[in-house]
Amino acid sequence: MKKFLAVSGGIDSVVMLHLLRNDKDVVVLHFDHGIRSSSAEDCKFVERLAHEYGLSFISEKAKLGENCSEERARAERYKFFKAQLKDADDKIYTAHHANDMLESAIINLLRGTGWRGLAPLRDEQLCRPLLDWSKTDIYKYATEHKLSFRLDQSNSDDKYLRNRVREKLLECSKEQKAALIKLIVRQRELANQLDDILSEAFPKQTQYSRELFRKLDDDLALEIMRFYLRPGFSLTRPQLERALMAVRTFDSGKRFSLSKDGFLLIKKYYFMIDANRGEFA
Repeated sequence: MKKFLAVSGGIDSVVMLHLLRNDKDVVVLHFDHGIRSSSAEDCKFVERLAHEYGLSFISEKAKLGENCSEERARAERYKFFKAQLKDADDKIYTAHHANDMLESAIINLLRGTGWRGLAPLRDEQLCRPLLDWSKTDIYKYATEHKLSFRLDQSNSDDKYLRNRVREKLLECSKEQKAALIKLIVRQRELANQLDDILSEAFPKQTQYSRELFRKLDDDLALEIMRFYLRPGFSLTRPQLERALMAVRTFDSGKRFSLSKDGFLLIKKYYFMIDANRGEFA
């Protein structure tokens, strides 16, 4: 089993790497988006750090440009990360922490993901060892261990939604943030329990009955649809509602686009999920 650590060079991922530096299964990954002129220096920094720890290093450079959206940058980054997974037991490690979880929950709700927006950062292929850490904990650890790290100037650019949400959260008290994080942790537990129930009651297949989705009430049908589409697709509730409508009403032979990475293929009595890469078809 390989542990692929996504290391940007920022303080969060540098702390994660330091924590796991002695694990013989660790491989360091770095994705250069090509958004900033200084990004090449970030790559060199991470490569040097990996070699200092005696770890393997894999990188990829893209040319997304300074006008690249957060969504596209994230999609390209994770496409690279997940392409490294060769064994079923391999995992990607990211340095998301409690503050990130809170920001992601708020962003998800703003984008209309429904109640599951309060249960972010859930992916079976990803491990997040710092989720119980606050940003303060991370700074404290880096200071105690005299860790060097890179600063990403885009983290202060208010054209990015996450930065605007982060700035707004500064107005919240420590107690308010703690209460929100406690709620999110509970929602994550409930989401995991629901997925366990769904996996037992509605196991994933290659073909899915259209009649089943016509008979079920909307809320349950949407939950099952979301379950079937993970981990290949991350859809908002409105997107799921449109997919459900397609399953219930489209003529045989029609396709419903889920994203640039795949679609639903509608047949007379059933539908199939095609992710273009064959992973879900």
